[in-house]
Amino acid sequence: MTDPAHVVTVRFHLNGRAEQVEVPTSLTLTDLLRDRFGLSGVKFSCSRGVCGVCTVLVDGDPVASCSQFSFQIEGRAVQTIEGLRGDVPHAVQRAFTEHGGFQCGYCTPGMVLTAKALLDRNAAPDRAEVVEWMSSNVCRCTGYEAIVESVLAAAEMLRRQPRA
Repeated sequence: MTDPAHVVTVRFHLNGRAEQVEVPTSLTLTDLLRDRFGLSGVKFSCSRGVCGVCTVLVDGDPVASCSQFSFQIEGRAVQTIEGLRGDVPHAVQRAFTEHGGFQCGYCTPGMVLTAKALLDRNAAPDRAEVVEWMSSNVCRCTGYEAIVESVLAAAEMLRRQPRA
């Protein structure tokens, strides 16, 4: 049982929806998202914040959710891979599918969210910038070439989309 003195109320937005939860101060963001919200797109791997598998976006920035405590998201916006759902897949998701940017798929949610964060900042990254950004995510299945090609293809797709 958790000591009530070590429980805090956290208010934040999750995939565009306002949430409020009581959490132990020791609860990681990965555990909160998976166990309390059932968001299985957030994966476990290194538990040290170095592999990128658990990447989510916090206020648009890629964050290793395994090394972030839940209370640290107070007042912030969190987006998981499930938050990209819509009538049409996001351009990054389409490009990863069309260009083979994944194999087993375990690291894919973190890769897609990292790529989205990059493309939200720079609609026309060069290959070196894509490689630099994607190097924060470990994939044990590919040689990364298809991942880099997928991100570059997504950038092109996004540039061709009509502006709202």
